[in-house]
Parts: sequence; C-alpha cells; structure tokens
Amino acid sequence: MERSIEHSKLAAEALAGSREAYSRLYSETVREVYQTVRFLVREASEADDVVQDIYLAMFRSFPRYDPARPFRPWLMGIAMRQIRNHRRKRWMQLRIAKKAEAVQQTAEYDFSGDITDRLSRNSLAQNVEKLPYKLKQTVILHYFHEYTQEEIALILGIPLGTVKSRIHAALQTLRRKRQLGLFRTGKVEELHES
Repeated sequence: MERSIEHSKLAAEALAGSREAYSRLYSETVREVYQTVRFLVREASEADDVVQDIYLAMFRSFPRYDPARPFRPWLMGIAMRQIRNHRRKRWMQLRIAKKAEAVQQTAEYDFSGDITDRLSRNSLAQNVEKLPYKLKQTVILHYFHEYTQEEIALILGIPLGTVKSRIHAALQTLRRKRQLGLFRTGKVEELHES
C-alpha cells in the first residue's frame, strides 16, 4: 500500500514536470511491467518491444492521468491494452504465415510430439501458460502480482463479477488438469513403451 501511495505521489510530481520523478516511476515499475509482459508474450525480444510501447503510451497518456487514482492500476491498464494490441498484430501475422505455410506444405503433421510435450510439462507455471489468454491474464495479475480483484477490474476495464468468474474458471481448469494427471511425471516414458 505504501508503495502505491509513493507511486501516486511520484506521478503527481512527474505531472508537475519533474523528470527525476518520472525516471523513478519508470525504474520502480519496469520490473513488474516486464514480468507481466513476459508472462503474456512468449518471445523475449517481442516482450522488450511491448514494454517499450507501454512506456511510450504511458508518456503520451500521462497528461490525462488523474493523481487522485492509484498509479499502478492505471499503468497496468495501459500495459494490458498494449499487450492486447501486440497480440492482435501478432495473431494477424501468424494467420497470414499459416495460410502461406499451408499452401506450401503438403506433408502430414505428427501430433505425437505435441502429446509428449503436453504430458512432460509438470509445473504450475507451465499449466498457467496454457490457460486461455483472458484467464491467464487475470491469474497473473491476481496471484503473481497480487492485485486485488477490484484493481484487476479497473486495469482490464471489466466488471468485478467477470474478474471473479475468470479467476474461478482458471482455478477449475488448473484443478481439472491436476486431476487428469497432467502434473505427474513419468507419463511420457510410459506412453512410448506401450
């Protein structure tokens, strides 16, 4: 809570024109922003670009920041919008690439590698990675960065009930995966021996 108040004070100083306050805001928030981006964007080089876009968007949006509101949720809202924009662009690029690849490639795909990979991953973080984007986004903000459900609703611009249902759905999915044995080790070898 103290850190949040300090960030809001720094933001107010930065709004008043203090470059030092702006630099401190950056240095105190960049790690959390990068971690969030890294969880939601797979490639490290792409994550660097997204973080840069986030702070550029923050700089452009800064005159509209209301110092009466907490700074970190405001910044995370910008981060989530930039991540969503990146994912949208990336998705379009992938669709075009896949269409081109499908035309060029006539060989059949061997799915056994996918099954092997899925069964050999056994950590919670890897299973969180497999959640649908909206569920993963909510889980990362709530459990990894310890935002309250109310803050997540503000960050994502969605109703509180939606945040609660996404958290519930994510936990149900993770529990179901655990019950199905996807967290257990040794399954890969058993499959290949039979």
